[in-house]
Amino acid sequence: MQRLLTPAKRVLQLKRVLQGAPAMLTHLLPAAHHRFSTVPTVPLAKTGSWPKDVGILALEVYFPAQYVDQTDLEKYNNVEAGRYTVGLGQTRMGFCSVKEDINSLCLTVVQQLMERTKLPWDAVGRLEVGTETIIDKSKAVKTVLMELFQDSGNTDIEGIDTTNACYGGTASLFNAANWMESSSWDGRYAMVVCGDIAVYPSGNARPTGGAGAVAMLIGPEAPLVLERGLRGTHMENVYDFYKPDGASEYPMVDGKLSIQCYIRALDRCYTVYRQKIQNQWKQAGINRTFTLDDLQFMIFHSPFCKLVQKSLARLMYNDFLSASSDTQSSRYKGLEAFRGLKLEDTYTNKDMDKALLKASLDMFNKKTKASLYLSTHNGNTYTSSLYGCLASLLSHHSAQELAGSRIGAFSYGSGLAASFFSFRASQDASPGSPLANLVSSLSDLPKRLDSRKRMSPEEFTEIMDWTRCPHQPGPCGVTATLRGPACLLLLHHWCAVSQGPSWKREMEGGLARTSSNVQILVSRSGRLVYRLL
Repeated sequence: MQRLLTPAKRVLQLKRVLQGAPAMLTHLLPAAHHRFSTVPTVPLAKTGSWPKDVGILALEVYFPAQYVDQTDLEKYNNVEAGRYTVGLGQTRMGFCSVKEDINSLCLTVVQQLMERTKLPWDAVGRLEVGTETIIDKSKAVKTVLMELFQDSGNTDIEGIDTTNACYGGTASLFNAANWMESSSWDGRYAMVVCGDIAVYPSGNARPTGGAGAVAMLIGPEAPLVLERGLRGTHMENVYDFYKPDGASEYPMVDGKLSIQCYIRALDRCYTVYRQKIQNQWKQAGINRTFTLDDLQFMIFHSPFCKLVQKSLARLMYNDFLSASSDTQSSRYKGLEAFRGLKLEDTYTNKDMDKALLKASLDMFNKKTKASLYLSTHNGNTYTSSLYGCLASLLSHHSAQELAGSRIGAFSYGSGLAASFFSFRASQDASPGSPLANLVSSLSDLPKRLDSRKRMSPEEFTEIMDWTRCPHQPGPCGVTATLRGPACLLLLHHWCAVSQGPSWKREMEGGLARTSSNVQILVSRSGRLVYRLL
């Protein structure tokens, strides 16, 4: 009967639940999760107009408990020093243990977000998942996450998985916001979950991997508002990165083409975004050109950090092409020689790249560098990469520094789909404000990254081979025991332990410990169950 309630009655019901809710079992949570709720007590009831300031109320980040150092990988792979650390801009790369998969990552990050915000489980009316890590061609990750809502009786939750390379998280965010601003909204919060396990075969691409997940609570009166009507999108059919082999986690990649597609999509999305914001300004009586000066911060999808730095430089080049001659001479010194080039001739122009990187360095340091902390130390997480960059930005700036700022965001997924959009931070940065609480909730991100276990390249390589085993068919009833280097399993994290009847998966939990002997049933009639640590 709950789904028949009107939005107003549902909000009143949620309020009663919150008022009568028992105290959260804080002794089960890490210290970082003892702080406070970053969201209002209840969402707004629907009215005859759009809900006000729809955006991100709370954000949670999860990454595995082990990593491999990129300097160690350089030595192990017999490449010159600096190829990964300087050429790619990567320092460390997180990776999953044998007992983790995309379902466990998403279960963990949702569990942590709900416990930190102290929301009742029936306060969520839409749950969207963005991922390209597919372990089942039919069953969505979202359906696995419904296990978390089981005890609350809340099965009235819209949304499902969205897949297109690294773009699924952004599509899920747009879907959640669109639902909240539509006639379908029932007065509850939306949640967006994005996560992936990025793995490659041994070789040049493997150091660009990573793993992690992000969960975001979406609602009105948010400290980070999605600016309405300001999305520049570009989509086309191209084979720069794709996964046609369903039996393999490894993609087919044309690296040079993918970078060109990324930059081309950035050019086109930025052009559309600028047109839309300039049209809004014109309606308000403001007649001027939008530039990077109108963005206090800029975040990007980060396959590797060096590409992000080049991308900010590329936006400066777009501004340069639109600037008047008097502005060009003072602001864009060193770029004059590149004005007459066709855009398609600039994608592989190394001289122009060097000039742009030099001209944009100060801007990169001010607007973008802080957002790359998680990417630098954990690697590429595909759909959650952009939102990990957002978390890094928030963790490295105070609420006062962020207040009132516009944060530009570029999302890219190979194949391809891309969007340029923006957030507007709340003006209120006072202690206890939603913005201050959101920033504070992410302040321990560097400490969490430093607490991970460093693994050797040999251990990393062995585990990369193991992680494929649970997904491979084997003789019925055969049990495979995998032995090797220990991987840390953290308190309050989900993990996989066995595969039983009908290929279903089981996950278990327990106290923090290490595991070096993992037993997995490899069977055509097996199941993998998920439990909580």
